[in-house]
Amino acid sequence: MDHPQIGGHERAIALPADVTDRASIDAMVAQVLATWSRIDILVNNAGITQDARLAKLAEHQFDRVIEVNLKGVYQCTGGVAGDARATGRGGHQCLVGGGALRQFRADQLCRDQGGGHRDDQDLGPGTGPKGIRSLAVCPGFVQTPILESIPAPVLEKMVAKVPLGRLGRPEEIANVYAFLASDEASYMNGAVIEVSGGIMM
Repeated sequence: MDHPQIGGHERAIALPADVTDRASIDAMVAQVLATWSRIDILVNNAGITQDARLAKLAEHQFDRVIEVNLKGVYQCTGGVAGDARATGRGGHQCLVGGGALRQFRADQLCRDQGGGHRDDQDLGPGTGPKGIRSLAVCPGFVQTPILESIPAPVLEKMVAKVPLGRLGRPEEIANVYAFLASDEASYMNGAVIEVSGGIMM
């Protein structure tokens, strides 16, 4: 099947899905395959934050963060990798991690997709022979709606820890994904790429 195009350009479609619900993910994958017949790239970037000291963190908040940020990576990767393995079509998979986590106090819970790094390392050897490259992007503090709930004084302290002295822009993270998905990165597999303005230094 040729890729659907509008005015000579690739067409984009938006499909809502719940990353914690495998049936929802399977329906999304099925729709993408029905439209383009294959999946080339998966970016696991769904995430939430529940900032609180451990003593004040409700169990349901903890469970929700793990369900979205960690289980969501497992669910989406499984939904796409299963099809790629079955058909032998190959492709790319890019996993996103939570690089900002290490800069918070130990008794706080922030957005954490760091478990995706482990998934990435496990997938690299197992899916490589099928032509699927697994990579992890580890962003720092990025200007997205997820930061809007953070009080200004706290956000200022976060920015002060970044050697470049500012928040990242979404397009700066997207540009890294674009490179990893390109042929120029065709020999990269199982790597963790930090895009944090140097906060991990």
